[in-house]
Amino acid sequence: MPRNPRVFSNTGYYHIVFRGIGKQILFEDTADYRHYLHTLRRFQQENSFELIAYCLMENHIHLLVHVESDLDKAMKQISVSYAYYFNMKYDRSGHLFQDRFLSEPIEDDRYLLAVVRYIHNNPVKAGICRRDEYLWSSWHEYVGSGDLVSPALVLDLVGGIDGFLQFSTNDASDEHLDISEKRRLSDAQAIRVIRNELHLQSGTLLQKMSRADRDRALHVLKENGLSLRQIERLTGINRGVVLKA
Repeated sequence: MPRNPRVFSNTGYYHIVFRGIGKQILFEDTADYRHYLHTLRRFQQENSFELIAYCLMENHIHLLVHVESDLDKAMKQISVSYAYYFNMKYDRSGHLFQDRFLSEPIEDDRYLLAVVRYIHNNPVKAGICRRDEYLWSSWHEYVGSGDLVSPALVLDLVGGIDGFLQFSTNDASDEHLDISEKRRLSDAQAIRVIRNELHLQSGTLLQKMSRADRDRALHVLKENGLSLRQIERLTGINRGVVLKA
């Protein structure tokens, strides 16, 4: 079934999120974190994109990148390469990442700064540690040294390292930037998803499908952001069935 087209940025800046499939852990030990950063560096050089910020969490990854073209190619190379390494190391098979990566275009400096702060605050939000104590984010490259990220634009916008430190501890809420969480859809939007993704004029037609086809269709609806209550209401299928699909 066709996916919704990706929204491309006029500036070339994107907030990217990779999630482990089924909340799969992506990093078991320090070597895994280091290998992912090595993979980032490798494909950054091959595809000539800039990495502005990153944070590697246990089961998901945030990147802020600037790329002129072939966003999908660069991100796919990174995820495929790391998945191959991880599966070989831990003797597993199948997908490591959940569907395709999520991306949010960044069109202005204010939003860019908010995304940088949000990415670096992930360990704080998760209750792990302070941002300056977390080893696997780009925060340290902004206040110290390193050559994986390109911090010049952000530092220029906030007034250097001292400005960055003050900006990072600002209490502004950036919760709305969590693109890893599905946004609530209106019923009109949900109906468009049913028509565009499932090619059905009505959600009630799912009732006539085989169990396997129905469950696949229900999974698509959930992945596209429909709530359980919406799916139950628009398809007439019991919530327990929807939950299990």
